[in-house]
Amino acid sequence: MTVPGTAPVDEDAFRAAVGRLPAGVAVVTVVRRGVAHATTVNSVASVSLDPPLLLFSVHTDSRLRDVLDEVDGWAVSVLADDQADVADWLASPGRPAVGQLDRVPHTAAPLSGAPWVAGAAAWFDCRTTAVHPAGDHDVVVGSVLAVAQGAAAAGGLVHLRGRVRGVR
Repeated sequence: MTVPGTAPVDEDAFRAAVGRLPAGVAVVTVVRRGVAHATTVNSVASVSLDPPLLLFSVHTDSRLRDVLDEVDGWAVSVLADDQADVADWLASPGRPAVGQLDRVPHTAAPLSGAPWVAGAAAWFDCRTTAVHPAGDHDVVVGSVLAVAQGAAAAGGLVHLRGRVRGVR
């Protein structure tokens, strides 16, 4: 939406400016008809402690978004500081729809069965409670059904200025 009397915001300028906002990197996964789907996101946020709620945003045209119309259980793996290769792989366009997690060690989350990426800093198992349209993305809110933490010494992975960097 453009405010009357102002010029629209240039998309490249917006992308560059928002790229200076450090964001944690995570992987969201879901299983539909026995096939695991995953994507890298940098838009995970805690919404509420009581009840525990988490959100992430996903592009409306993504495969994962399509799957979420049929399956309400999903998992989040908060990537550790040494997992940039996982983030890059699961963010790469054109990766196969089937077998995309074959090269990523993982285990099934306890309730949704969606993959938890091995070695992550933390994990969440969630069920969708709301989906809100937001421009070219949808904001997915979920109840947290289970949570676990990785190694105490694990750092996090942060997206900043178009790159992922480990932080301890």
